[in-house]
Amino acid sequence: MAETSLPDLHVCLFDTALGWIGIAWSETGITHLQLPERDKTATRGRLLQRVGAAVEIPPGGVAADAIPAIRALARGEKVDLGSIPLDLRGVDEFRARIYAAARCIGFGETTTYGALAATAGYPGKARETGAAMGSNPVPLIIPCHRVLAAHGRLGGFSAPGGTRTKRQLLAVERARPPSPPGQSAFNF
Repeated sequence: MAETSLPDLHVCLFDTALGWIGIAWSETGITHLQLPERDKTATRGRLLQRVGAAVEIPPGGVAADAIPAIRALARGEKVDLGSIPLDLRGVDEFRARIYAAARCIGFGETTTYGALAATAGYPGKARETGAAMGSNPVPLIIPCHRVLAAHGRLGGFSAPGGTRTKRQLLAVERARPPSPPGQSAFNF
């Protein structure tokens, strides 16, 4: 069953250093981003399963602007995806605030679920923040891979490949963990 069904939704796939990524967009913004599956066909299938009815076309509008930046990020280039317009219709206020706070985490930076919850105005809601990150419709643009569990633990990752993919994305960015007192680093 599809997560959403938006009118005039378009999709396309594009190749990156990480593999084939799928993107869906409306007139107002990106609605979904599908991280690479085992191959292009699987990525397309997962994206269409998530978005429902959509027309596959060459990238246009907001997607045409987003794709070069996403490709650069996949190559490990320091880019800011924070200005890419999103269309997150149907997202509740809690997730909207969590996602907005997550978009402020810079390239190569990390935070914890608890710290992100507090930044968004929900102190003590680390578990709920983790659930919000797990349902993130636009990974990379909302950089859920940059959000870690307490004490520098990696935490989960719901994208294809799970924590292996999260480690890979953090390595591409040469990410640095948040440094609580007495902790200087950890291994991914």
